[in-house]
Amino acid sequence: MLLRHGETPLTPEKRLSGSGGSDPALSETGQRQAEAAARMLKERGAVQAVVSSPLRRAQQTAEAAARRLGLDVQVDEGLTEADFGVWEGLTFAEVGERYPDELAAWRASPAAVPGGTGETFTAVARRAALSRDRLLARYAGQTVLVVSHVGVLRTLVRLALGAPPESLFRMELSAASLSAVAYDGDGTASVQSLNDTSHLADQR
Repeated sequence: MLLRHGETPLTPEKRLSGSGGSDPALSETGQRQAEAAARMLKERGAVQAVVSSPLRRAQQTAEAAARRLGLDVQVDEGLTEADFGVWEGLTFAEVGERYPDELAAWRASPAAVPGGTGETFTAVARRAALSRDRLLARYAGQTVLVVSHVGVLRTLVRLALGAPPESLFRMELSAASLSAVAYDGDGTASVQSLNDTSHLADQR
């Protein structure tokens, strides 16, 4: 199971918030979203481990689920969001106004460096795949809740689908949304659901 963290103050404004920025906490809305996701996961059952990005918003979301599930939160550094360099805290519109050529290059190639000093999506894919492989080995045959960020979770879905890098910009993964990817014994993946927000209907 893939769970994007709940909203922070930056989320409704669609501001880039990676690992190179202020590491914001969940907003009050985000906390309610995290609890709503936790309730749904408790009702569904089956989750046997909770693994989170080290960033605060992800850990807070993971802790809400872990409390409901009676589990501990394990932290995996590979699940942290990309670093967006000097773009951190900006909206895409602001990036487009200030760095139009760089933004176009970033959208066109996973090897482009966001914000001049940030992390490429090639690098994100490499470490996300390593984290995935570690979790598949450690929790073989179990259901793991992975709590992370839009860039990493889109990457995991992209890799599961065998889709090209440009597909990253064609997926909607809302705050506190749940997606599901299943892996069989030889590592073959199947995307079972994407961007489920049904548990958030009463959270606004």
